Amino acid sequence: MDIVRRNNVTVTGNPHGPTVVLAHGFGCDQNMWRMTVPALAEKYQVVLFDYVGSGRSEPSAFSEGRYGSLAGYARDVVEICEALGLRDAVLVGHSVSAMIGVLAASMAPQSIGALVMVAPSPRYIDDNNYRGGFSTEDIDELLASLESNYLGWSAAMAPVIMGNADRPELGDELKNSFCATDPDMARVFARATFLSDSRDDLKHVAVPTLVLECAHDVIAPREVGTFVHEAVHGSTLVTLDATGHCPHLSAPEATNEAIKEFLAVLG
Repeated sequence: MDIVRRNNVTVTGNPHGPTVVLAHGFGCDQNMWRMTVPALAEKYQVVLFDYVGSGRSEPSAFSEGRYGSLAGYARDVVEICEALGLRDAVLVGHSVSAMIGVLAASMAPQSIGALVMVAPSPRYIDDNNYRGGFSTEDIDELLASLESNYLGWSAAMAPVIMGNADRPELGDELKNSFCATDPDMARVFARATFLSDSRDDLKHVAVPTLVLECAHDVIAPREVGTFVHEAVHGSTLVTLDATGHCPHLSAPEATNEAIKEFLAVLG
């Protein structure tokens, strides 16, 4: 299947500039980057896409065997980069896509030359001295609720994930994005996301990396950002004055500025 159709790939911005690939998180699609694209488009070529099972991707390409683990989504990223002939692209991954980006960079080091991790979490479940933010019971309940009543789960969880209770339109947007996702495909992606453990993968990151955390994020607490930063040798950690798990929507100016500063250093 044509990859442009499969993943609804969009290429915009400066065709002569370095390439930035924007990868969305669980329950989202490429539209979530709409406030980031204008900040990059003049200088950079910007590639957007929807994971299979999200947005306007091709539903017939979905298989639980492939997309039951983060490696399947990383293969999407790699195949998009290869189809477009990308070399040394900067992959900006939100939430679970930060870890998908780590896997993709390992699979195709010639294609991905740097990583920007926006609100990353290599493991959501607490483990010994590691604080991921959730107990095993928390995640079990979250997945059970999602699987039994996806629309109800979306309505309840979207405002929690987004934060910014004083700006309910942000939570509504995330809820609508969740609700537009096929529940069966969302169930598979949710399990791949919330049961993942990518901590060991971080040690093998060998490209320049920016870690962007939010000052207040119930999904990826500050301890997680510190862990990622310390695990990725030579990475840069920036704490955004932002609340919630989606700073590219809730605090786009600060998010875009941090990304642009990192890109400028790369040259």
